[in-house]
Amino acid sequence: MLVLLPPSETKAIGGDGAPLDLDLLARPELNPVRATLVDALVDLAADVPASLAALGLSARQEAEVARNAELRTAPTTPALERYTGVLYDNLGLKTLTKVERARAAGRLAVASALFGIVHGGDPIPAYRLSGGSALPATGPLGALWRPVLTPALADTPVIDLRSTPYSSLAKIPHAITVRVVTEGADGRRQAVSHFNKAHKGLLARAIVRSRAEVKSAPGLVKIAAAAGLRLERTGDAALDLVV
Repeated sequence: MLVLLPPSETKAIGGDGAPLDLDLLARPELNPVRATLVDALVDLAADVPASLAALGLSARQEAEVARNAELRTAPTTPALERYTGVLYDNLGLKTLTKVERARAAGRLAVASALFGIVHGGDPIPAYRLSGGSALPATGPLGALWRPVLTPALADTPVIDLRSTPYSSLAKIPHAITVRVVTEGADGRRQAVSHFNKAHKGLLARAIVRSRAEVKSAPGLVKIAAAAGLRLERTGDAALDLVV
């Protein structure tokens, strides 16, 4: 079962891996679109104002454009070390054991506007591209990714923790989905926005710390419960993480 996480806008800078080699990434069937987007971002970076506009950045974020310009030459690091922010803080990769880190590399993947998805150990450079972006050379990313990414995931069991902009890049109708909610005194549930990623990070951590491999929604509920998380089924493949 592959746990598909949302990415973060912020990325760790640097790395000690060789420059980007698409052939080293999982799911090589995605490489033609990956190559198209890498070329488009590198070319766009030559025009800083156009890059800022297309990426929805301010003038104070020109360093993000410079990173895109260096996509082919910048050092890489494993994907789970590249993405930062609340979700990845709560995953706590650096605090996992060697065995648990190996599980994380195998069980976790990250939805990516640039790469489609990357598995936890895939070596990638720092970049800036959001799921809702439309590049001048390619148009909206959803139209580019859906025809290849949806079939690429069709035969993969998935726990889908993606955020809305990345859910639109590929439909995964067979996936187990998790909604983070609060529960009022009257029993009514409301989706959580602010701490959504933090709790998804804790769930991902529970999955990689467990020796048991998730094979079903009931199995995921058991793993969550063992970690002190309240995960409840609301449908055959739909769950609420109650916080």
